[in-house]
Amino acid sequence: MEQLVSEGVDTVFALPGVQIMGIFDALYNGRDRIRLIQTRHEQATTYMAYGYAKATGRTGVALVVPGPGALNAAAGLGTAYAASAPVLLISGQIPSGALGKGQGQLHEVDDQLDAFRPITKWNHRVAGAEEIPEVVHEAFHQLKTGRPRPVELEIPIDLVASRSSAKILEPENYPPLTGNESDLEAAASLLAEARNPVILAGGGAVIAEASREVLELASLIQAPVMTTPEGKGIIPEEHELAVGVNYAMVGPAQEVIPRSDVILAVGTRFLFRSLQIREDQKIIQIDVDPQVLGKNYPVEIAIESDAREATARLVHHLREKGPLGSGRDQEIKGYKRAFREKLQQLAPEQVKISAALREGLAEDAILVSGITNIGSWSHFAFSARRPRTYITSSYFGTLGYAFPTALGVQAAFPDRQVVAVCGDGGFLYGVQELATAVKYGLNVVVLVFNNNSYGASEWHQTHDHGRRYIGTDLLNPDFVQLAESFGAVGMRARPEELGSSLQAALAAKKTVVLEIALPNWMPPFHLVEGK
Repeated sequence: MEQLVSEGVDTVFALPGVQIMGIFDALYNGRDRIRLIQTRHEQATTYMAYGYAKATGRTGVALVVPGPGALNAAAGLGTAYAASAPVLLISGQIPSGALGKGQGQLHEVDDQLDAFRPITKWNHRVAGAEEIPEVVHEAFHQLKTGRPRPVELEIPIDLVASRSSAKILEPENYPPLTGNESDLEAAASLLAEARNPVILAGGGAVIAEASREVLELASLIQAPVMTTPEGKGIIPEEHELAVGVNYAMVGPAQEVIPRSDVILAVGTRFLFRSLQIREDQKIIQIDVDPQVLGKNYPVEIAIESDAREATARLVHHLREKGPLGSGRDQEIKGYKRAFREKLQQLAPEQVKISAALREGLAEDAILVSGITNIGSWSHFAFSARRPRTYITSSYFGTLGYAFPTALGVQAAFPDRQVVAVCGDGGFLYGVQELATAVKYGLNVVVLVFNNNSYGASEWHQTHDHGRRYIGTDLLNPDFVQLAESFGAVGMRARPEELGSSLQAALAAKKTVVLEIALPNWMPPFHLVEGK
């Protein structure tokens, strides 16, 4: 606990159990310095830590027992891995003398470390109580350098209960990774010579807090800016240079990329499933993770660097070259207009709902976009105005993550509006966390868009499997009564009433579940299959 305090941790999301009660006792003694938020399911510990991390950029910390507790928390850790979020999972462990013996100890999982290696950047089992500060410090080194993916620590119960002398270490500041200067100069020259450059910004640009630099760079070279869902808000989406978001086969890339000669990818894996890059097109890719560079498309210049550092250096070099691109105003407006018209044709009702959401929320409100129809279409139709105000589960597509993630966001920012966009199926994954929300005053507004089904799967059965429905229809509770039974506020509205109902929900200053009944609409990713 002392080392966590030293590293700047102020909140731990946890569920108790025998192997970690010594840590809980330490948290009791230190409750004036670290807030403990107890959840009702271990999956919520890592989801809440994930929401806290994505909204703040700081490390979110979860604490669970080993075995079933740790495995329950794995989905949230996998989400953090996919979305490059700094989450620390601390797991208890069986007695150190029993490790590897297969005796059937309570919560025993043989080689539990192996279970977490695919979804962590680094993990470790503590061998002695005296090494705990050093190991926690190393965990934060892993979390704060390179790509910020989750880490896991395991501490056997006998070490938690033991006494030992240990030195608490001071936190460290790690300088951001700066790219090779000659590569940056070459990239600046390529951009200066480009006639139709384009910028694709992803979650790495948001993580690096490169908003100002990306906008300044785009303005210098008059480049349209596209983002991934994780990159939303890197520049305000109403800005004249922002042309839209790419997800699945929906987005402006189909129009913009073929007309571009130089493509600058900033903090993104740069994955397009159906886009062909011509030999005469040049790609510059900036990423802090060297494994990403050139992975999905061959690149002309690969720059291993923090996104803000690299874009700032590009701006510097380009300013030295004098006046640059101009005269693309109408072209860029055309891209933006064409994409909005396409979106309106594909999903008119979802566009209307997303517009009502945007109009009803403050500029710094944070929307957690769940795995539901409105959540998926909000990637394109909801306008994010600031970085870290739109949260997704990235490529993990984690059904049920949105509500508990939003609670972690609200724990970090109790005075900001936080909205979770859920479906009726996904919301019930974590409905028990209404108790957590009410207990700790986490006044999230949960929008439950109810089509009485696992909608995307039912859509597939309708259009690809001859309407042979099985296992996709849902028997739902009365969501209003359900919310009220937990002490939250329950509301119900028609889609056209969303704006006024959202205002009433936000004004309640309580945890609110607002149900909106909808038909089952086409999900955007269904277009991947050309339907």
